[in-house]
Amino acid sequence: MAEFRRVASINEIPPGKGIVAEVDSKKIAVFNVKGVFYAIDNICAHRGGPLGEGPLRGTTVNCPWHGSGFDVTSGQVLGPPASTGVTSYSTKVEEGGIWVALS
Repeated sequence: MAEFRRVASINEIPPGKGIVAEVDSKKIAVFNVKGVFYAIDNICAHRGGPLGEGPLRGTTVNCPWHGSGFDVTSGQVLGPPASTGVTSYSTKVEEGGIWVALS
């Protein structure tokens, strides 16, 4: 069973925004889409750009380095130059915090 780790308070990520959190030495991008939280790898599959720092439009985040698009709900790649998606992680909201499971 996956072990959830607290990564942020729900107040730290306003709707339409994302942050970068570190869980067990792994950087995770966490996004708020209309009050629902999603987590994906922070590292872009193209050249390693920080996805948690990219602009979020709906459920799509674009890498701030080269513009690759990813669906934050699944990690699926939506646009080049990246050709593969990134890992997505389960999330839950509990006790005012956002929790992410890495496995």
